[in-house]
Amino acid sequence: MLIEERPLADAQLQALLEAAFAELVARYGPEGRSGVDPAARFLVAVDEGRPIACAALQQADDRTGEIKRMYVLPSHRGRGAARALLKALETLGAELGHTRLRLTTGIRQPEAIALYESAGYTPIPAYSKYVDEPTSRSYGKELGR
Repeated sequence: MLIEERPLADAQLQALLEAAFAELVARYGPEGRSGVDPAARFLVAVDEGRPIACAALQQADDRTGEIKRMYVLPSHRGRGAARALLKALETLGAELGHTRLRLTTGIRQPEAIALYESAGYTPIPAYSKYVDEPTSRSYGKELGR
């Protein structure tokens, strides 16, 4: 599996992002769709020449990067793509000078919660638009630990 950075305008990345949005809307309703900063850095996992997963890392503050749009095609789940993307995001975050990463996922995504917790992410207080959202769970991780 190859993980590579792609520009937001990349058609294959856009197809993965649309699939991610569709799944969020299916799980949470139309309010499940939210934007990603266009200045974010986007990664795509490619398996046998086919893009199968994506994720983004955007700036939250001077020390913190925020993971957004982690998504793996259903046909490729359970094969390590999400864990590989998460590791690549952590490496990218460290290269960008972040000392911690944060993310928000939802209670209707137990597979995501399990991934993040197994990778050392711990619950943090909700932030941003998620503060009063009962279906959201926020996590953080100090890089280098």
